[in-house]
Amino acid sequence: MKNKINTTLSDIEISGIRQFFNMISKYDDVVSLTIGQPDFATPGHVKEAAINALNNDRTTYTHNAGIIELRRAISCYVKESFCLDYDPADEIIVTVGASQAIDITLRTIIEPGDEVILPGPIYPGYEPLIKLAGATVKYVDTSNNQFKLTADLLEDAITEKTKCVITPYPSNPTGVSLTESELSDISQVLLNHQIFMIADEIYSELVYDDSHTSIASFSEVRDHVIVINGVSKSHSMTGFRIGYLLAPQWLAGQILKVHQYNVSCAATPSQYAALEAIQNGRYDPAVMKQSYGERREYVMKRLDRMGLEYVIPDGAFYIFPRIPSGSSTFETAVELVEKAGVALVPGSAFSIYGEGYVRLSYAYSKETLKKGLDRLEQYLNTNNL
Repeated sequence: MKNKINTTLSDIEISGIRQFFNMISKYDDVVSLTIGQPDFATPGHVKEAAINALNNDRTTYTHNAGIIELRRAISCYVKESFCLDYDPADEIIVTVGASQAIDITLRTIIEPGDEVILPGPIYPGYEPLIKLAGATVKYVDTSNNQFKLTADLLEDAITEKTKCVITPYPSNPTGVSLTESELSDISQVLLNHQIFMIADEIYSELVYDDSHTSIASFSEVRDHVIVINGVSKSHSMTGFRIGYLLAPQWLAGQILKVHQYNVSCAATPSQYAALEAIQNGRYDPAVMKQSYGERREYVMKRLDRMGLEYVIPDGAFYIFPRIPSGSSTFETAVELVEKAGVALVPGSAFSIYGEGYVRLSYAYSKETLKKGLDRLEQYLNTNNL
């Protein structure tokens, strides 16, 4: 019966991040700086909201798009924070995490034979969803461009088959963002070629040196853009699985069809927890961001002392240094685990354009970061790298 399953799955593997994380779990005394998950507890008032929802029997189905109170709160939040204007009635869909939002959007706009552009290196979760939707992935190498997708790079990558481009800024794994000017230039390319953009802005609350700009704030491309966001990273709510998407009414209505038959609705208690987070936890992300910012400065100082090259990350909680080695990045990452007792994700997990780099997550305590970086530095010194 094995030959009866979807043949597309034969080309899809478990995420390289998870593969590496699972592989190192068998080793003892390893400092892992691999997983991009906030190390803060979910705010207490948010947990109480979830408990209250359960105690008040808010455990039934909701509207497919989510409870209207949450959609209204999201509408107010994105307007105040990013100057985005989306109608809670029919332009906002609450999803099961940002990943499901990306999946249902791709399945709405993609047809077999289409191409989707990804700026590499990039989070590995997009490519499998693109392939399962029947499209082909086309990578753009940004490694020589401060890891930024530019209008020129995008223009050169577009063909008559291009349907969509995904922009993940602030970026996992590099931490870089795009400026308002850079986004404005890209918006003109979208207009000229009449293609969609999925703007994954899940790290929009974690921008350090400037404020986040959404490409959807350019009114002329509003019909081209689907914004993806959620509360996982901003409020340390990864397990609640609440994301959301913003899209023009004519498109959101089509996406809602896929969403309805996919999951019916997001988990009801989680929706009420997210409502509390967005309505009454506006300043919760600032506390976390301050700590991440301090950790970022510490990590950069340590990497500078080691002489490692990196692009300064201005968002998320990742840094992507180049590791000098005569071996592949995966082999180097394995050696770091075996000989130095520190785990960093090999850059090759983020496409071929991540080769030569490793991703270090600083969503860990200062003590853990110090211990891991001490081991990395000792390894580099011992091997004269």
